[in-house]
Amino acid sequence: MALFGNKKPARTTEVVQSGKEKGKNTESSVARNLTQVLMHARVTEKASMHQASGVYTFDISAEATKRDILQAVKKLYSVVPRKIHVVTVRAKNVRSARTGKAGVKKGGRKAYVYLKQGDSITF
Repeated sequence: MALFGNKKPARTTEVVQSGKEKGKNTESSVARNLTQVLMHARVTEKASMHQASGVYTFDISAEATKRDILQAVKKLYSVVPRKIHVVTVRAKNVRSARTGKAGVKKGGRKAYVYLKQGDSITF
């Protein structure tokens, strides 16, 4: 079949499955993945300034959702966040000063975890 041909592919029948079989997380798979949601705390000058006002910054996995982050912070640090903000860190082009070769600095995702007044996390 040509890339831009006139023929349409044959339709296939789809089998409708229940919610649990479609890939919804079960309790055991969520508990297993919570340890991999928060990769590590992001220790930078900006993150250190935010800690004074109760905002903690973590590098998170690419598949993590706000609900996963909430559950992981509850389980690992025994505090309940009041708000979670997820940010995508873009990849950046870099150049080696020694060799002059170009490369790419890997991007990722980070989460700002806002805690209630008086709560804190120790690393």
